[in-house]
Amino acid sequence: MQHDDIIPPWYKQFWPWFIIGILVFAVVIGLGLLFIALANQDSMVRDNYYKEGRAINMHLGRDQMAEDLRLSSAFTVDDLTGEISLTLDGELTPLPADLQLDFISPSHAERDRTVLLKRVSSNQYAGQLPEAMQGRLYVDLSDPINPGETGWRLTDEITLSAGQTYRLSAK
Repeated sequence: MQHDDIIPPWYKQFWPWFIIGILVFAVVIGLGLLFIALANQDSMVRDNYYKEGRAINMHLGRDQMAEDLRLSSAFTVDDLTGEISLTLDGELTPLPADLQLDFISPSHAERDRTVLLKRVSSNQYAGQLPEAMQGRLYVDLSDPINPGETGWRLTDEITLSAGQTYRLSAK
């Protein structure tokens, strides 16, 4: 007499369900990561690399123009009111009526701010930040009337904090 072991059907065994469970878990995790990636897009990625590359030469010319004019500036930001006081020195004649001061966040484009500074005396300018800012920022000071290749700019990287004077000079 022969004794046969009865083998249960596949759906009653452990290993097929274990393997199916791993596959289902991988699909759920993948869909979750896809949702997170689509909901929180990175704002640092630039779409137009060609245009950005062409702009590098223009920026280098603006830096050279600032160096030729021996431009430098110093500015402070009032913590309570957000008022910016800036002094512009150099061989720039006539002095512009307005200056543009850009605060650029290295990681979040929505934190970038542009402040238009009005001349209040011979080489003194003043403007108002719309909201308080802190942390590491790139600053770009330029004449809004002469953008591009005909203009100049002063740039630097600063850490904005209370009660400091920041200096920008041509590099």
